[in-house]
Amino acid sequence: MTDEKALSLGRRLLNGWMVIAGRFGSVQTLMILVMMYVLLIGPVGLVLAIGRNDPLAKRGLRAAGSAWLDADTAKPDLERAKLLS
Repeated sequence: MTDEKALSLGRRLLNGWMVIAGRFGSVQTLMILVMMYVLLIGPVGLVLAIGRNDPLAKRGLRAAGSAWLDADTAKPDLERAKLLS
């Protein structure tokens, strides 16, 4: 009978601890994501905005009317293949 009570008490303690650990894990995940944004993504975006860099070439899309780019139609040769590898 004491083994049953000990097992039931142990199971209740484990379940309680898992609830607490789950909440700590959620908070910890949120803090890690906030730190990644503040320390990595935010400054990179700020530097790109200040430097007026446009890696996706989105600034000229409204004036151009289309995002279509013509394909490179150069004939394949050995020098071009060396550049691509």
